[in-house]
Amino acid sequence: MEEEKKHSAEDWLKQINESEKGKLKIYIGMSAGVGKTYRMLQEAHSLLNNGINIKVGYVETHNRKETQALIEGLPVIPRRKVFYKGKQLDELDVQAVLLLHPQVVIVDELAHSNIPGSKNEKRWQDVLDIMEAGVDVITAINIQHIESINEEVKKITGVEVKERVPDKLLQLADEVVNIDLTANELITRLKEGKIYDQSKVQQALVNFFQPEKILQLRELALKEVAGQVERKVDYTVTKDKGWQHEKFLACISSSHETAQRIIRKTARLASYYNAHWYVLYVQTPREELDKIPLAAQRHLINNLKLATELGAEVLQQKSKNVSNEIIRVAIEKNITTVCTGKPHFNLFQIILHTHIFNQLLKTLSEREIDLIILS
Repeated sequence: MEEEKKHSAEDWLKQINESEKGKLKIYIGMSAGVGKTYRMLQEAHSLLNNGINIKVGYVETHNRKETQALIEGLPVIPRRKVFYKGKQLDELDVQAVLLLHPQVVIVDELAHSNIPGSKNEKRWQDVLDIMEAGVDVITAINIQHIESINEEVKKITGVEVKERVPDKLLQLADEVVNIDLTANELITRLKEGKIYDQSKVQQALVNFFQPEKILQLRELALKEVAGQVERKVDYTVTKDKGWQHEKFLACISSSHETAQRIIRKTARLASYYNAHWYVLYVQTPREELDKIPLAAQRHLINNLKLATELGAEVLQQKSKNVSNEIIRVAIEKNITTVCTGKPHFNLFQIILHTHIFNQLLKTLSEREIDLIILS
């Protein structure tokens, strides 16, 4: 284990020295308590011992003794003090990081939502700003905070996670490292009070920390990290050989839940293939702003924002003929796969629109563009 940690720090040290551009390393785990922050701080000590100018920008120890002990000896950037609703709260001081400009900064809790009034709404946006300035970032996140698998996590845990990070952060990362424990090891750590205070242990065992839930989340984390590594290799190989990469086009309407599902599923496909992707919304005459409810307009805006956060390029067009617009965009953008939702036509509409749908299928087939109808 010590040899493995040594090599991890040496590999990251090599990457730091190879480029001036800000790099990103993400430690990912199936849940709280697996040891992501602990491992980050261990790496910080290794880098410090190698003469690297590293600072701790923000670390959340959750009062865990072993984690707190590791902060000793590391240079820590004081947190920004903010008053909100009568309380003093701590935030990552992005400006201090930029002014001090270390080679590497540790920023924990990537999915954290900043206090209203901050420059950025989310901490992951702070991380992008820091990287843009040429500072390398080492950070951590739990698998349940990744945007495109939010629905899968909800099915497993019964809880919808509100603080989420777009998949593009994982795609931008130069390294994604999984911190793994078995379900039994994690539950043992919980019972020993190494994750939460003893007063919260019983409730955690009844709710989140159940073996079957942990196993499913562990599988998600392992698959995600393995997939990221595989996609990095594939992308590098095909890039060198000049092969054509996949390009996805998600076609949505103003239907809130259907559109959200199409966006998330296409994001997963694009992430899997490390592909560029687009979201197309065609506004037909019956969907003009003065003809659809305000709630539908708001949902549409939120869905387009979600698509952007997940890494899509959003395209909005006006047309009477949705199929023609899909075909035009697919050809113009060299799309390889079109993703759409399951049509909800009554019998009359099916008869009326059959020739339009057939035209879409025929044109896509001639152009060797795949069509995926998402459930």
